[in-house]
Amino acid sequence: MPGWQDFQPFIVSGLALGGVYALSGVGTVVLYQATGVVYLAFGAVGAMGALIAWSVTNAGDPQWLAWLACVLFSGAMTLGYGMLFGPPLARRGPLVKAVATLGLTLVLFGLMDLVWTSNGGASRAITLPTDNGGFLVGQIQVDWTQVIGLAAGIVIVAVTAAFLRYTKLGTAMRAMANDREITATLGVPVRRVEAAAWLGCGVLAGVAGLLLADLVALDATTLTFLVISSLAAALMARLSSIWLTFAAALLIGLVHDLLTPIQALSNYRDMTPFVLAAVALLVLSRHRVISLQREET
Repeated sequence: MPGWQDFQPFIVSGLALGGVYALSGVGTVVLYQATGVVYLAFGAVGAMGALIAWSVTNAGDPQWLAWLACVLFSGAMTLGYGMLFGPPLARRGPLVKAVATLGLTLVLFGLMDLVWTSNGGASRAITLPTDNGGFLVGQIQVDWTQVIGLAAGIVIVAVTAAFLRYTKLGTAMRAMANDREITATLGVPVRRVEAAAWLGCGVLAGVAGLLLADLVALDATTLTFLVISSLAAALMARLSSIWLTFAAALLIGLVHDLLTPIQALSNYRDMTPFVLAAVALLVLSRHRVISLQREET
């Protein structure tokens, strides 16, 4: 069994990764509450945005232009999909909505494989300027990108919570989560609210794609399926609470990285989001069954 010092670096990396998962999970929860869509293409959109950013940088353009291209692409792609397919899907069941976004995932994944095919195993990487600086916590080196990853999750959660609670648009989104039809009859511009939710989710996908490309790897497959971790965090929060989503995302990131130094379990660390989500859902289901039984008696 590794000693405490072996785990310390992975606490830092796990918190940073959990912060980015939280950022992704918040986008998923807000979009679901506003539209009823579980956006499974979140990871693929962020991955393609990160690859576009790499191409822009590789062409000799400024890094800030590459980051802007990533965020603009992700926002525009998500908004375009929402405006085109959102209305036809509005009256369909949750399963149909989720499968429709899975179709977008497959299309984008195929495009990435076609356009950015590795030649002879050529590697790609996004390196942010914040990788070069940092500070020491004890004997552990913490770079600014890891700090940004965790801070971004905290800030997005706090800002989103305040937005949903204190702004008219946020109130409209919460109302739509309760009853879309009644909200529309009250004069709320449903299409405008949905457009804002789709755009916000897309922008978060671009930011998450950039950070994950630096923290994990710039690989289409890896980034596309990292959406599973953020989706697991959202499911653990029952797609309702962004603060619970944040806590679940941090837990997933920490457990995933803390398994790395344990040789017997390191090969199974990618199962972390599945196992934690399954346990959480089973516990929540059992608690609900017990509560219903008590109400009946």
